[in-house]
Amino acid sequence: MVLAAFCNTERRFPGNPNSHHPVGRAARAEWERVTTSVAGLLGAEPEEVIFTSGASESNNLALKGVAHASRHVGKHIISTALEHASVGGTLSVLQQQGWEVDLTEIGRDGKIDLERLSELLREDTVLVAISAVDSELGTVQPIPEIAALLKDFPNCRLHVDATQAVGKTDLVWEGIDTMTLAAHKFYGLNGSGMLLKRRGVALTPQIDGGGALTLYRSGTPALALAVSAEKALSLALTEQSRRIEYVCGLNQRLREAMAQFPRVRLNSSPDAVPHILNLSVQGVKGAELQRMLGEKDVCVSVKSACSVEGTPSKAVYAVSRDRKNALCSWRISLSHLTTTAELDRFLEIFAQIYKETEQ
Repeated sequence: MVLAAFCNTERRFPGNPNSHHPVGRAARAEWERVTTSVAGLLGAEPEEVIFTSGASESNNLALKGVAHASRHVGKHIISTALEHASVGGTLSVLQQQGWEVDLTEIGRDGKIDLERLSELLREDTVLVAISAVDSELGTVQPIPEIAALLKDFPNCRLHVDATQAVGKTDLVWEGIDTMTLAAHKFYGLNGSGMLLKRRGVALTPQIDGGGALTLYRSGTPALALAVSAEKALSLALTEQSRRIEYVCGLNQRLREAMAQFPRVRLNSSPDAVPHILNLSVQGVKGAELQRMLGEKDVCVSVKSACSVEGTPSKAVYAVSRDRKNALCSWRISLSHLTTTAELDRFLEIFAQIYKETEQ
């Protein structure tokens, strides 16, 4: 359905929505329709939706855009060690440009320390950047509580990377200034994303020239990608409860099975989203387990796909305080498309590999 929506849109609306000829005006009308639809699905207003190429662009636009627009107020930013590389890398660039970045502590449950965050907040703090759901551990952060803390700091904006949250937990837009989403994480197409920007929030554009339907992103709008993202988002939200219930069953079965292996350590907390299970096998690096499983056509991940190879997981180290454990960590991704037969086969293969690593 998502791919069909993309193909149909490409056929029906070949024009540039920026153009003023009849074909362009038709494309513009469809652009306005899909923008209004997405805004309604997310509880936002149409003018608060900015379509992008994905989470990395959205995070760059939000962080750099807010920081540069607020530089007359202050240059202090707060984030965590759990953030995606597109957030961490952007913050590094801002540091080089003169911004001060503090990383607040993470508890053993993987959640942000609200008391420590409160201590770090200053009058010149212009931005707090927190992921709603950690991509490696599946930890759900207390976004409403964080937003409440910032009410006493009117010059500070809250950016939430919700890339891993859509379809896995209830989205919260209230109290947030900018929010990142990526369509491929809720079964849309690669190369499509969104940034929600609260009305009234100042944001410096990161792409100059070109003209567009929004001031914040120049260039020809990718209408077909936007329509396909709308379709994927609608399906994800409509079927969210049913999908989560099914995945919870898979996760519980996987946790119970892994408990039978003495050298396996579960790094994801019980209240993490069920779609992500991070674990370690004592004495075996995660990259090696990934290779061994890959040889048997089982795909698992080691850290984020955008992370530097050969280094320990920052997220796992933050919760375990154990570098060796962080180096041995890897994660299993589950979804409503995962079958019980696939899970059975995985456990069979894992048992074989586990035995081999004992020798």
